Amino acid sequence: MRYLFSTSFIMKLAFFFASGVVITFSCANRNKIAETDNQRTISNTIAKANNDSIIFTSLPIQTGASQTEIYISSLKNKKLALVVNQTSAINQKHIVDSFLNLGLQIVKIFAPEHGFRGDHGAGAKVASTIDPKTKLPIISLYGNHKKPTKADLAGIDQVVFDIQDVGTRFYTYLSTLHYIMESCAEFKIPVMVLDRPNPNGFYIDGPILESANSSFVGMHPIPVVHGMTLGELAQMINGEGWLNNKIKVELQVIKLNHYHHNRKYILPIKPSPNLPTQASIYLYPSLCFFEGTNISVGRGTDKPFECFGRPGLKEVNYTFIPKAIPGIADNPPFVNQMCNGVLLTSFGENYLPSLQKIYLEWLILTYKQAKTENQKYFNDFFIKLAGTDKLRQQIEEGKTQKEIQDSWKTGLDKFKKQREPYMLYGFKENAGLFD
Repeated sequence: MRYLFSTSFIMKLAFFFASGVVITFSCANRNKIAETDNQRTISNTIAKANNDSIIFTSLPIQTGASQTEIYISSLKNKKLALVVNQTSAINQKHIVDSFLNLGLQIVKIFAPEHGFRGDHGAGAKVASTIDPKTKLPIISLYGNHKKPTKADLAGIDQVVFDIQDVGTRFYTYLSTLHYIMESCAEFKIPVMVLDRPNPNGFYIDGPILESANSSFVGMHPIPVVHGMTLGELAQMINGEGWLNNKIKVELQVIKLNHYHHNRKYILPIKPSPNLPTQASIYLYPSLCFFEGTNISVGRGTDKPFECFGRPGLKEVNYTFIPKAIPGIADNPPFVNQMCNGVLLTSFGENYLPSLQKIYLEWLILTYKQAKTENQKYFNDFFIKLAGTDKLRQQIEEGKTQKEIQDSWKTGLDKFKKQREPYMLYGFKENAGLFD
């Protein structure tokens, strides 16, 4: 790969970076704060019990799965089905191995998009199989078989869900959770969700999905960036009657410990093949819209979701050539073609967390260039990702990023109130991230 530099484009990027604001946070209800050199130590204090309260602690976050002392006894002597993938670890050991070592009876495994080992690219067919290590049957919940059938759940006493999410509506692990809950509600099987942090849980942004545009990349009337964990969303799905015929599942959420939504969380295991870094996870809510356009997001390179581009794109500072990579990007856009684009690794790591918004300028700029070149820009997938046709219309009408995001405010305000009863962890809006 090589770099190209355009003075006008670099000036634009410099302006975007310069417009960033570092946001700090103070809470009148917290007590002792000690400052030492570059490290802040905050005593464990709790503000008023409401959704704006935050538990300040330097103790490490404990996932729901890692707190086995809370839930293992309730799983004894039950035939279990686990909904898991490569992120489902307890102290660096896969949860399947941990449960077997604890003497629990696992009957089968359900695997989401990307497979049980996370070694299938986006959209790749994942076949049901037998795990060579444990000899357990693995049922794929992707492709034409997204929802467990009665036969799949036959003989199961309890389903345990433990998968790391990244906090966007179009990331399909949430849809898999929905179908698991729906099937278990229909066949009277309880579901336990072992909760995990949301690395993008410190802000809320994006258009609310309209029911006419519901799909596997968006099933619920929530914004693109919802600021909730899967445990919280499971409660909301149940409580709001979003399952088929408004049925409810018997649900238990094993909460995180030492966590609040403004607390930074670095994922120890990549959640899917094309989100390998923290920069890509922060950029994903903004860049995924490009999957509904004629722009590549770097699939088939060593920088997926850390760059964007296409052949012939102007005013750029980076080039890349997508290659077919089995299990990661089997047939990426513009395979074997030179793409001109922009590298965003530093932007994602250092700027986006302070912005606390989806970044739309790239969509607007690349659409304008495609229009001047009489190129088709959008494809049908864009509306599914956006959950509405309004975003496409606004970009075509020449709306600015601010005008577009201002149009989301009413829906976002309604969503914030709607989600309040289901929140399990503190959240302070506009406070940003804390290490």
